[in-house]
Amino acid sequence: MAAAPAGLDVGPHVEAMRRDGYTIIEDFLSPAQIEAVRTGLHPFLGHYRGRNDFEGHKTERVYTLVARAKVFQDVAEEPRLMAILGQFLQPRFLLTASQAICIYPGETAQRLHTDDSFYPIPRPRPAISITVIVAVDPFTEQNGATVIVPGSHRWSNEQLTAMQEARLAGRPVPEVDEGARPAVMAAGAALVMLGTLLHGGGANRSDAPRLAFTNQYCEPWVRTQENFFLAIPKEMVREYSPRVRELLGYDTRLNSFMGMVTASTPAKALEPGWVPPVVRQAAQGD
Repeated sequence: MAAAPAGLDVGPHVEAMRRDGYTIIEDFLSPAQIEAVRTGLHPFLGHYRGRNDFEGHKTERVYTLVARAKVFQDVAEEPRLMAILGQFLQPRFLLTASQAICIYPGETAQRLHTDDSFYPIPRPRPAISITVIVAVDPFTEQNGATVIVPGSHRWSNEQLTAMQEARLAGRPVPEVDEGARPAVMAAGAALVMLGTLLHGGGANRSDAPRLAFTNQYCEPWVRTQENFFLAIPKEMVREYSPRVRELLGYDTRLNSFMGMVTASTPAKALEPGWVPPVVRQAAQGD
């Protein structure tokens, strides 16, 4: 497990995540960063809505957020966050998703779910991904604060299935009915939760949108949700910090060839004038 930078105590956050499945970093964003987030998102909001109940018919999402503004690159590699994630994920962990989520008035509650359920490995188990949800607007019980079920990160597959079947049938689920709670937090705070934790977007019963963004990170040996190699032009990636490039996958997994490009580091593909070996070698043979 990675050690935290000198002078940075993430112990209480790590302890809370192991016990409850989540923690909240109260001062994750500064007021200036909140304003930069709003400015960066402004051109992309107001155009789309979700396609189904899970996405939310009154919810808007902006994907590939790390490529939308510099502030999103900065927060993707925030030191406290990197230190916390390093206690749960292996070295060279990856950014798997980066998106803004705006829940508009009248949106209904999202179905409770876990974010790493598409990795078909039996539970209970360690999380394969970790989700960070950052409040741009304050999260309240009325405006769609994320609902979490503390302790559910330890549930088995059988417990999850029984819960889902009971909810569909309209039967009570005491662990959820009594244990679920909204993650109420101020603008600029970040909810950090294990990918095995049950949660869902809350219903927005207010008269204003609730804006947030989420970054998700995963183990370096699984496939990411967003294909950043195709989504972000290499010309843009060249300008990113080495850590952000690593989070996007422009490095091989530590002590292995996982992620290689024809037996070489994928970082070479960012060099100006780089030609894939299969093209270069074929030309040499002509």
